[in-house]
Amino acid sequence: MSEEKVHTHVFTSESVSEGHPDKVADQISDAILDACLRRDPQAHVACETAVGPDIVINLGEIACQGFEGIDTEAIARRVVKRIGYTVPDEHFAAQTFKYENFLHGQSPDIAQGVNRKSRQKQGAGDQGMMFGYATNETRNFMPAAVVYSHELLKIFARLRRRGGRYNWLRPDAKTQLSVVYENGRPRRIDTVVISQQTTERGATKLNYEEVKRLACDYLSKTGLLDERTRFFVNPTGKFVVGGPCGDSGLTGRKIVVDTYGGMAAHGGGAFSGKDPSKVDRSAAYYARYAAKNIVAAGLADRCQIQVAYAIGVDKPVSFCVKTFGTAHGSVTNAALERMLASGKVFDFRPYALIEDLGLLKPKGWCYEDTAAYGHFGRDLFPWERIDRVEKLKKIFKIG
Repeated sequence: MSEEKVHTHVFTSESVSEGHPDKVADQISDAILDACLRRDPQAHVACETAVGPDIVINLGEIACQGFEGIDTEAIARRVVKRIGYTVPDEHFAAQTFKYENFLHGQSPDIAQGVNRKSRQKQGAGDQGMMFGYATNETRNFMPAAVVYSHELLKIFARLRRRGGRYNWLRPDAKTQLSVVYENGRPRRIDTVVISQQTTERGATKLNYEEVKRLACDYLSKTGLLDERTRFFVNPTGKFVVGGPCGDSGLTGRKIVVDTYGGMAAHGGGAFSGKDPSKVDRSAAYYARYAAKNIVAAGLADRCQIQVAYAIGVDKPVSFCVKTFGTAHGSVTNAALERMLASGKVFDFRPYALIEDLGLLKPKGWCYEDTAAYGHFGRDLFPWERIDRVEKLKKIFKIG
């Protein structure tokens, strides 16, 4: 009998730290969103942020009762300070950057499509298609490469804040992992790339070796490291000039980092700075929720859900499910689509999904929390619950 043929491929994902210029912008936008929702849970917010050397600019549309009482400049400075940009000589610091505000009221044309006399009939805030994805290749039902890329950056951020022997670490950083798959399952990590901003005095070979050691300590727990794994730490030789001084940043430019690291499709809409009436954000969260429960219930090893909306319409216009040949038993993509369209397990109407996930009054989390290290895969968020598993098993007769 011939041996089963092994199909091998390499997949790569990256992450960026909270100090990356685009992530600085995302966090400021979401912090302003949080302030608006605390003031007015029915606020409509589309807040953009741009950052550069010694400057932060806000622009976009906001309809919020009491917005005049929200100090957006103070919010921006608080976020930048929390991230760790507090050294004026680096040409971007919380206490010294110039601030400009061009936020204005929401377009009445958009508002009339979203606002309804009956909240249950709330229309989608825009047209478009959103995707949710889950895979059982990791504990948190996320693709391996993007999860481990996020986790490495969180380790470096914790050590940077601790200071002491790691006082040479600075806020800007990027990681990238290439994972070898065999027959669709991760088998080994082929390459690890780490670009970690340091102080001038910290840009030493000894410190780069310490970064590698820290990465090895964490990644060895995955069981995917081996003697062939390659590491590249600050491969240009030096990374001192970083953050908004080294490059400009804009809200919404890291949508692949924010989601599934390129493993799944993306509708193109960014998340940060948008209130949940914008289905770019809320429906993507709900699609992740549904996909994760489908995989956790054992209906498939992988699941991608596409949902589409028309602006002002209170129900989705279409669903498309892909399980990539991993569905179990008699489960089919068409059957999963019918289940989603029925609304009996997951109600994708804008009003219903916002209520289901508690997106207007977050409890135990805030939108600012989502704006670094990915919007998915962290138990903090309500769209990561797996509370529909038993209902799905019953419907699809999975034992």
